[in-house]
Amino acid sequence: MTQVTKEGLTILQNELKDLQDNKKPKAISRLQKARNMGDLSENSEYTSSKDELAIIEDRIFEIQETLKKAEVVEDHHNNHEVSLGSHITVSTNGEEKDYHIVGEYEADPATNKLSTTSPIGKALLGKKTGDIVEIEVPAGTTQYKILKIN
Repeated sequence: MTQVTKEGLTILQNELKDLQDNKKPKAISRLQKARNMGDLSENSEYTSSKDELAIIEDRIFEIQETLKKAEVVEDHHNNHEVSLGSHITVSTNGEEKDYHIVGEYEADPATNKLSTTSPIGKALLGKKTGDIVEIEVPAGTTQYKILKIN
């Protein structure tokens, strides 16, 4: 099973719809036009459009398989303890950071979405407001103080 939040499920469903309804038909059209340009062995547009279609079809398959195994985890956090779905504010190295604890498939460190299986996410699970957690990261040990749980 792949744990996802309701938000993560919606994002996957929307991406699948966009791929199937928009991107795949455009890629097929592009491939058909390229096929009509002549000698396929020297037609870079044909090769490029064929590759693009394959990437789209692979992504469609990947999302469909993920959705088959998806377990939507209800947001049961109670604002007292960090759990899947929690929005938290921590203090680390003198600055405040906001994180959203999500399932592994939804993780995106660039947008502060931390997986429950990431070193930081795993260490914060089950902790409460005011707790100080020491986490071993590649740069060394870092302390995180939980300021707020939403």
